[in-house]
Amino acid sequence: MSGGSKSATDGSNSDVEEASVVSPCVAICVLDTDDICIGCHRSGDEIRQWMLLDNTERRAVIKKAHNRSKVGNPFA
Repeated sequence: MSGGSKSATDGSNSDVEEASVVSPCVAICVLDTDDICIGCHRSGDEIRQWMLLDNTERRAVIKKAHNRSKVGNPFA
């Protein structure tokens, strides 16, 4: 390629927008006594803030929720 432009396949083109990280909601929306959803394992605050988070923050929430899902789960 000429002119120093980057291809979309090398991950360095700033003109290509990254798709939004999808909500982990599984439509079992019940908060337990610790304010954690029994369906997606996010906290009430994480659920409320989801639409305001960028993708990096969303991935961090999903990782925390995944770790929470393993606590006390004999099948995890």
